[in-house]
Amino acid sequence: MFDIGFSEIVVIAVVALVVIGPERLPRVARTLGHLFGRMQRYVNDVKADIAREMELDELKRLQANVEDAARSIEHTVAREFRETETRLQGIAETGSEAAPQPAAPAAAEASPQLELGLDSNPHTPARKQA
Repeated sequence: MFDIGFSEIVVIAVVALVVIGPERLPRVARTLGHLFGRMQRYVNDVKADIAREMELDELKRLQANVEDAARSIEHTVAREFRETETRLQGIAETGSEAAPQPAAPAAAEASPQLELGLDSNPHTPARKQA
């Protein structure tokens, strides 16, 4: 954390021993150690809070991006659905206008006869068999 070398620590210890005295030096060193520990915990707590806030802001931005993307997809799907529905209605309308009328029941009965090669008109002359 601090860029202090061993020689600098020795100089600080000698000055503290001269200024504070040998009787009070252990108690002052203990107090400074406790204060230094509290300061480190406080700094670590502040760093953790800042990191949490940054992550929270990032998550909020991510949530907003996802919501925007979901809204965009929803609008696109709804628009495509409406366009497809309009096209299908147009096809259904033109298909009902151009669709042939249902065939008469006699024609429906005649189709199996035609498949068999039978003549549905009894008034036609019969063919000669060879």
